[in-house]
Amino acid sequence: KEKRCKKKRQESFNIFRQMATKAIFFFFVSAVCLSSLAGKAVADADDFDRFQIQGSVYCDTCRVQFVTRLSKFLEGAKVKLECRSRTNGTVTLTKEAVTDKSGSYKMEVTGDHEEEVCELVLLQSPDSGCSDVSKEAYLRNAAKVSLTANDGIVSHETRIVNPLGFMVKTPSADCPAAFKELGIVPDVIF
Repeated sequence: KEKRCKKKRQESFNIFRQMATKAIFFFFVSAVCLSSLAGKAVADADDFDRFQIQGSVYCDTCRVQFVTRLSKFLEGAKVKLECRSRTNGTVTLTKEAVTDKSGSYKMEVTGDHEEEVCELVLLQSPDSGCSDVSKEAYLRNAAKVSLTANDGIVSHETRIVNPLGFMVKTPSADCPAAFKELGIVPDVIF
């Protein structure tokens, strides 16, 4: 009887040891997973103050301030991001970018700019024949961009802004046909 008791104790001890080993293993795996999740959470929290701005610059061959089939995207155009305080208009951030072969630019901005008005404006055209920018306040060629995670935009990392266009001095002769295809009558006289 004593042998049987001893054997049962040994079996119980072995089962306990196996369970303890599994518990330790489970605890170790859980700790590793939780620490990696914590690191991811910290990285995601930092990402709320990091924004990738993407946009493009084109040559407005019809002087209508929107992209048509006649528009050409410009390589080497310079744009500037400018953020201003909503209360006193003080410039709080400026950053420049240059377009690539496809006429696109990217820039990274850090920091939350919820209390500021941020917009991209045209600086310099690589094409002297297509370098006009409207001086009219209501036609100001600028693209506003929200640089805060507190704005309801689902993607907090990337901001895609409207295309910006330099204008030619004289609209192309092909513009009326392009507008007819679109079914629109612009305010421009050709």
